[in-house]
Amino acid sequence: METKKTTTKKAPAKAAPKKVAAPAASALEAKIFTMAGKENGSLTLPAEIFGATWNADLVHQVVVGMQANARQSIAHTKFRGEVSGGGKKPWKQKGTGRARHGSNRSPIWKGGGVTHGPRAEKDYSVKINRKMRLAALKSVLSRKWADGEVIFVDSFAFAKPATKEAKGAIVAIAKASGQASLATKRKNAAVVAFATKDTVAEKSLRNIGSLITEEVRNLNPVDLMNKKYLVIASPKESLQVLASRLGTTVS
Repeated sequence: METKKTTTKKAPAKAAPKKVAAPAASALEAKIFTMAGKENGSLTLPAEIFGATWNADLVHQVVVGMQANARQSIAHTKFRGEVSGGGKKPWKQKGTGRARHGSNRSPIWKGGGVTHGPRAEKDYSVKINRKMRLAALKSVLSRKWADGEVIFVDSFAFAKPATKEAKGAIVAIAKASGQASLATKRKNAAVVAFATKDTVAEKSLRNIGSLITEEVRNLNPVDLMNKKYLVIASPKESLQVLASRLGTTVS
């Protein structure tokens, strides 16, 4: 009898994760806008910060890790020994015809302890290496710049906290930069980053629900991924602070 040869099909190879190439050096020229929505010069961005390759796997790992580190264990149930009361035996051991019980705080009683319930003892923290965190930040900054979502403003100068003036400035900047959704997006519009602490500007912008304010030295991948735009005030000073944090130099 002839025997039929059986062939096994090989599983298709998994495609490697796509990496977005870094923008060309000529594409790292950025315009600077004023609060009134006018151009006020330009600057060349450092390729080490805004020209890195997009690494989706690294960014995902760092973002999920940071979210896990910020997670708080809140859900907490009590064992039978932690529930108040229950010191007296509900009824005598024998002679009643009912099942024997030693405490009305047993898990099978209403109001008793909880068996195998959630406890606030679980640790969700994840170790993230410093180099990974910085590399992820560079990757996110570069991707946002490549997508046209980084806007530079010379300064946010307010005589006193004024939300109306701040809203007008955001509208003017959005129109001048061609990013209309910066002013119209109702949620998660932008992170406004300052080179140093600016209390007056922060108070002016904090009532705009679609924005959050932060110092450049505290920028992180989670906030940047949650917001569409990054608005950087005082670009030269901010880039110096950012370069110092990322271990690079700015010419």
